[in-house]
Amino acid sequence: MSHINYNHLYYFWQVCKEGSIVGAAEALFLTPQTITGQIKALEDRLQGKLFKRQGRGLVPSELGQLVFRYADRMFTLSQEMLDIVNYRKESNLLFDVGVADALSKRLVSQVLETAVRDDEKIHLRCYESTHEMLLEQLSQHKLDMILSDCSIDSTQQEGLFSVKLGECGISFWCTRPLPDKSFPACLEQRRLLIPGRRSMLGRKLLNWFHSQGLQVEILGEFDDAALMKAFGASNNAIFVAPSLYGQDIYNDDEIVEIGRIDNVMEEYHVIFAERMIQHPAVQRICNKDFTSLFPG
Repeated sequence: MSHINYNHLYYFWQVCKEGSIVGAAEALFLTPQTITGQIKALEDRLQGKLFKRQGRGLVPSELGQLVFRYADRMFTLSQEMLDIVNYRKESNLLFDVGVADALSKRLVSQVLETAVRDDEKIHLRCYESTHEMLLEQLSQHKLDMILSDCSIDSTQQEGLFSVKLGECGISFWCTRPLPDKSFPACLEQRRLLIPGRRSMLGRKLLNWFHSQGLQVEILGEFDDAALMKAFGASNNAIFVAPSLYGQDIYNDDEIVEIGRIDNVMEEYHVIFAERMIQHPAVQRICNKDFTSLFPG
């Protein structure tokens, strides 16, 4: 039995991923006629049709679905191999990190310092986005690791692992003059700025307001602490920050902490793919004791 032509298989895999022959041709810088001919050769080799018409497009046939599952595993694994080989060959050790935009940048910076060593040439590249977008990029091998406020279930996310680094409580801040009611009733006296509800902390805070029976008015949702501070100060609003590091962010005499809650925590997790377990920067972060960053 002759071996399969892996170029033909790769072109088929690209068509499935792109959703059309034209899309695959553009991604591969080939003509649609070339792609069509290669898939026809693969169909002859496998003795069956790999696609069927659905409306004006193509979808994998039953045979095509079976072949795609194997092809997807094969080419994903080959990409992982190249990732590992390439980062070891670089003169500077590349480390692409995604950071959930809702996290405290001061805390993230201190975590990332663990990845850097004076005796090792490392090239750190950081990207900010939502947890969901970063997970998608991680699964596409565009990132080496994610710092997020959410964990993952490794049984549901095959090939991905997460490690919890720590957690800290949340404080509420506002400009003078202060509300005349005590905390947390004072939260009903001014409009609030909170992290976006797409973040874990934003959802936790909304649940906490409800559990306390507070009738609060949300003025806005911000993932960036500096922007939240600027907007809150100019609009006489109450805003939030991690209790441990809020004073470093809001180091203005006119901005005062009016209360804190320790049963709503901002969590910090690292998420990485199985192929990155041996990456030295990932190992250092996962093996580091961050107790000093998250006391109590």
